[in-house]
Amino acid sequence: MGHREDLLAAARRLLEDKGYAHITTRDLVAASGTNLASIGYHFGSKAGLLNEAIGEVFEEWTDQLADLAMADPTASPVERGVVTWAAMLNSLAGKRALLLSYIEALAQAERTPALREQFAEQYRRCRARVAGLVAESLGDGTPPDDARCLAVASFVIAICDGLSVQWLLDADGAPTAEELTEGLAALWSASFPPRGKSG
Repeated sequence: MGHREDLLAAARRLLEDKGYAHITTRDLVAASGTNLASIGYHFGSKAGLLNEAIGEVFEEWTDQLADLAMADPTASPVERGVVTWAAMLNSLAGKRALLLSYIEALAQAERTPALREQFAEQYRRCRARVAGLVAESLGDGTPPDDARCLAVASFVIAICDGLSVQWLLDADGAPTAEELTEGLAALWSASFPPRGKSG
């Protein structure tokens, strides 16, 4: 591997072992076997490197969840959503350290425009990826950049982000995939009651 790949691999290990806020440039150089100049050359800053490493992890996680969601070609879009939420909840324990690092990084990004844009771009890529899955689930030729596909993708991502935060704070009290589905069904029924039963 080159210095860029060595640094990313080291950053991923350190994010799990030490957490975002406690990693120093010296840690990254020692763990990667590279040098300080390589961090600036490839990523602009220590934060740029750590944020890219976080982005890689979550893109891989998105791909894993997508594979599970799309595994059954006969599943409905709602069934795929339930599978995704269940798989995500089941994998959170193994991602706890990285989730905490992500929350720490978000707080820093708010004060640093370049880092904020880095995370925003990662969200744009994730939204496009999920919108493609939504279009595939519909199976009617709707393109991934259709506004409805993007809206559903944003909704799914918002649920996943919200679930992650709730789980970090209260793992036992976070909703299950089944409870989420029931809540969505209740909301839908209340918003769109059967004909003749409104008012």
